[in-house]
Formats: sequence, structure tokens, C-alpha cells
Amino acid sequence: MVASTLPIGILVSGRGSNMEAIAAAIEAGEVPARIQAVISDRPEARALELARERGLKAFCLAPGEYPSRQAYDLALATALKKEGVELVALAGFMRLLGREFLEQFPGAVINIHPALLPAFPGLNAQRQALEYGVKVSGCTVHFVDAGMDTGPIIAQAVVPVRNDDTPETLAARILAEEHRLYPRVIKWLAEGRVELRGRRVIVRS
Repeated sequence: MVASTLPIGILVSGRGSNMEAIAAAIEAGEVPARIQAVISDRPEARALELARERGLKAFCLAPGEYPSRQAYDLALATALKKEGVELVALAGFMRLLGREFLEQFPGAVINIHPALLPAFPGLNAQRQALEYGVKVSGCTVHFVDAGMDTGPIIAQAVVPVRNDDTPETLAARILAEEHRLYPRVIKWLAEGRVELRGRRVIVRS
């Protein structure tokens, strides 16, 4: 890796498929970034094992070991800063990050959500979409703020909803788009092509 690559940290809680997609794109030379650390809030997260198999630094910071949410957020931010991280990518990280964390990485925390925000934030987005009866769904990469999936939208990918879809089949097709979209957004950020103007995000060509 050259010195100009963007140092990123990835926060995970589960299987780690988006983490793997990002790592694979970096390894293929498609994204000018390097993964400094993969951190989970759950010691059993499959993502940690997958990260270690790729030779990445990966470890758990368990919330139960800290006296408060604020203390945990500060410890998480401190750990990422220690690794030299400049961009934080949430990849299935199942905790809301508070202001104590976000203030340490202003404008440098992103997340991917399996719905076309602002529709269907939070958990079970695919089920929410099907129950509402939408004709298209998809995924969104957005900046993280203190709300639940409320930060400014960077990019979205659309997935048609089929008449016979279940939450599982829809989720699988959305996940395939997530794996394409998330590395692409990190590439834009690494290349300095993303500009935030209020709630509007401009991606320069």
C-alpha cells in the first residue's frame, strides 16, 4: 500500500459480508484505502474470524466491560484513533453511536442500510418494505449522525421487489448491491470526491 491510501476502520457485529466486500475491493486495487482495524462489539462475530483470515487486525470491545454507553463510545473512538483510522465504516454494527464517538470523527463515519432511506430505518428493513407494499427497495450509504439511519445520504442502489419475495429473498438481492455500492463509496471518499453541503452530498466526477 502507498502512503496516500485512506486508513479506515470497520465496525462489525455479525457475519461480516460487507467487511469482506470492502477488503476484497481494496486487495484488488479498486479502492485506494487500507483497513487498519476491524472491531466488533460481539466476541462471537464471524466477521472477526474472517478479518483475521485476511491478515487484518481484528478484536472485540465488549460494551459490558464499560460503565456506560458514553464510556464505551469513547473507548471505541480511542481504539480507532490509536490505529490511525481516518474513516470509520459501519458494516452491520448493531449499536447506535453517540455524540461522544461522532465528535471524534466529524464527517468521517459512514453506514450502509438495506433500504432506500429515509424509508424503513432501523431493524428488519426488508420486512418493513414488503409489508408496506413498495415496488422497489434497495440500499443506502449515508453519513452517520446521532439518529437512527438519519444522516445525509451519499449513494443508493435500487432493487425491484418481486411479487413472490420474502424478507429473505429480498435481503439477498439487496445484499449483492450492498457489496457493490459500499466499496464504491469508500473509493469516492478516499479520492476526495465527496462534499457535504448541509444535508446534500455532492459526488464530483
